[in-house]
Amino acid sequence: MPTGGFVSPGARREVLATDGEDEAEGGGTGGGRIIAPALADPVEEVEEAGLRPRTLAEFVGQAQLVEHLGIVIQAARQRQQPVDHILFAGPPGLGKTSLAGIVATEMGAGLRITSGPVLTRAGDLAALLTDLQDGDVLFIDEIHRLHRSVEEMLYSAMEDAKLDILIGKGPTARSIRLDLPSFTLVGATTRTGLVSAPLRDRFGFVGRLDLYAPVDLRAIVERSARILHVTVDDEGATRISERSRGTPRVANRLLRRVRDFAEVRGDGSINGATAAEGLDLFGVDQLGLDKVDRAILETLCGRFGGHPVGLTTLAQCVGEESDTIEDAYEPFLLQCGLIQRTARGRVATERAWAHLGLIPPPAVPGMQPLF
Repeated sequence: MPTGGFVSPGARREVLATDGEDEAEGGGTGGGRIIAPALADPVEEVEEAGLRPRTLAEFVGQAQLVEHLGIVIQAARQRQQPVDHILFAGPPGLGKTSLAGIVATEMGAGLRITSGPVLTRAGDLAALLTDLQDGDVLFIDEIHRLHRSVEEMLYSAMEDAKLDILIGKGPTARSIRLDLPSFTLVGATTRTGLVSAPLRDRFGFVGRLDLYAPVDLRAIVERSARILHVTVDDEGATRISERSRGTPRVANRLLRRVRDFAEVRGDGSINGATAAEGLDLFGVDQLGLDKVDRAILETLCGRFGGHPVGLTTLAQCVGEESDTIEDAYEPFLLQCGLIQRTARGRVATERAWAHLGLIPPPAVPGMQPLF
């Protein structure tokens, strides 16, 4: 076959099988299988999936993003074309995966789900793309973690619906180009800055998801309670939403734990007192802080007396990895105004001292004020 020639869709399986055999010789797993992320807990995943909204009308919160997305989807339906490629960015648990499913549902298309770390070889992505049907939605979670070679293969697929594949090695290698069906790529990332500019510029719509307001979280808790057949009153839903860190995923998790508490220690229904008692039992305080959050504040205020503490030192005192502290716990503490980042290290704010019921130390003469 000549270099750069086109291959009919009927020849895709043969091409991919050959590609998979070549890569398998190097220790690969074969390029012809469809990659999907492994489920850590199937029961929890099924329950969580049941709580996801399926249409834009069911989606709560993110009003501006939902309005923009609705216009994009409606315009695509009117033109009878696939939706432009979409990138959703924001902290974990805000609904990026749910929105990808909603795009597929609103367009009446199939949904294929994978994640960036899973796609380690070009053959993995080729197998996924060539197995898509016309109009399908391909969702790639954590897209900023794509391997460089896989990412570059996406460029022509997103722009021209073509897939360039190199078959063989050495002097016998040849390049072929496959025609792909029209599809919509939906990417999700928690680190927008790590998405390369060439990839980011190929998305026609970029949506940023923000933390949810308590009123929206309360509506989400009430909706999830109806799906889970849990009786919860207004005060109970409010207590759960106030401690959910602005994140629907956390709200649903706390609802399930309070449900367990109510069934074991109560009559199965959730009111304000039951919700507060259950959340206190599971170590979630009024601000939504858990055991590690409080350990960070207690280390800054108690052990070091309010003086700046380096990240590595803080992580060792708490018993967590530095990356975990910086990525999982510190952002929420910063948003709540409980800690500050300074050139000398992390410092607890006056609000942190008040939350722990402690009195800040007086300023030392000749030293820079702590607050």
